[in-house]
Amino acid sequence: MLTEIIKLSRVCKAYSGLYAVDSLDLEVHSGEIVGIIGHNGAGKTTTLKMIVGLIEPTSGSLYVMGEDIQKNGLKIKQKLGYLPEENALYENMTALEYLAFFADIYGIPRKKAFERGQFLLDSLRLDAGKKLIGEMSKGMKRKVSIARTLIHDPELLVLDEPNTGLDPLTSFFIIDYLKKLRAQGKTIILSAHNLFHVEYICDRVAIIKKGKLVVFDSMDNIRRTLGRREYEIVFGASEGLEYPSKDNNYCVKTSDIEEMASLLGKISENNWALIDLSIRQSALEDIYLDIMQDER
Repeated sequence: MLTEIIKLSRVCKAYSGLYAVDSLDLEVHSGEIVGIIGHNGAGKTTTLKMIVGLIEPTSGSLYVMGEDIQKNGLKIKQKLGYLPEENALYENMTALEYLAFFADIYGIPRKKAFERGQFLLDSLRLDAGKKLIGEMSKGMKRKVSIARTLIHDPELLVLDEPNTGLDPLTSFFIIDYLKKLRAQGKTIILSAHNLFHVEYICDRVAIIKKGKLVVFDSMDNIRRTLGRREYEIVFGASEGLEYPSKDNNYCVKTSDIEEMASLLGKISENNWALIDLSIRQSALEDIYLDIMQDER
């Protein structure tokens, strides 16, 4: 049986009568990674802030690890790690000093705090030595922020744009690092704008549009129900056929399986040379753009 770590039921958040989040139903199960995507202002960050108890819902119910976050927030936060989109770091400290400072907040003994901090920095491949945080690159600072989020070994991670603004190499490293955390039993909910990363890492994906949940399912189901298949047929034949050409051959692209079957039949009947047949399944980005057409 799946264990619900996060459960939102008809959660709303309004500001001056305008809904940033509108009747949101969402659940996250133990040991999975759930991605939340949507346009700017869709309600992603607001949702994450409600989950960690930074802001209160206007209405609805929100439970984290079986507890009401508004009533038992302190208890929940001992088991929860939150990474905001912006790095809020003490730049006059070294990474280890900074991590030890936050470990102290969670009651972790000093010696264990330094050991835990060094372990996290090593696992994140951050060799900062005695360099102050203010002297670090953006990627190094993001790794320090992630280490801070993990310093108390939380069961649940709530991450707002974990790889925002990072170079591709650092960004992929962090995404793969999150996969390792899932393998260790962590539950993760994250927001992201990089849809390739979301598709690569997430077990389920929630698409929010104007504060409302419009899609929430596994990537396989999203592709099957909302995606399209595009077929590309490349073949060689005598000149004069009314087909698009490509590299001295003919090339036909279609999402209609009957059209594809008909063309393959013609190729066979006329002994034309079938050079290539490829099938492309819609990526998450294609599906997302279809859903968000009126937001462009």
